[in-house]
Amino acid sequence: MSEPIEIATIDGRRQRSERSRAAIITATLNLLDGGNLTPTAKQIAEEAGVGLRSFFRHFEDMDALLNAIDGHIRQYYERMFDQPIFDGPVEDRMSDFILHRTEAYERLKKLMLSTQAQLWRSEAMQENYGRNQEALRRHFEKCLPELKSLSSDKREAAHAAASFEVWHRLRHHQKLNLSEAREAVFSMLRGLLR
Repeated sequence: MSEPIEIATIDGRRQRSERSRAAIITATLNLLDGGNLTPTAKQIAEEAGVGLRSFFRHFEDMDALLNAIDGHIRQYYERMFDQPIFDGPVEDRMSDFILHRTEAYERLKKLMLSTQAQLWRSEAMQENYGRNQEALRRHFEKCLPELKSLSSDKREAAHAAASFEVWHRLRHHQKLNLSEAREAVFSMLRGLLR
């Protein structure tokens, strides 16, 4: 008779553990969304309503947490960047590409800024960032196969022009609105593809 009680106890612990782990991931994402781009373990634990010891029982360090978060949200952000590939004149395809890519940048801005702020200290983030950058490059070249015929320096300049870093500079530092920033990216790419 004692076996069902033991199983129920183990199942209850497992469910509590899974809830705590999910609460830590959710708390981290909430803090990022609220503008805290580099939250500490203590801040995350407080936001999640768990103790600091519980935090480190689930994640041995911040790197492990950041890697778990990437796994948790990867499908979400990959879908945003996986835009349809259109036919038609190069300028129309470039315009469609810029529209879709920059919509994703706008929605993922805080997450991407957090990633950049923490790249120096997280091997998991460096690896995930590298993988994502390669995927974005491949997709860009599928949308605009004309890039492959450019010289190496011009092709790299085109990838830079389509990057989040340039987009953020145009929007944040140069204070351009959406349409002005999109036109600036379009002008850079059009100049390179001539």
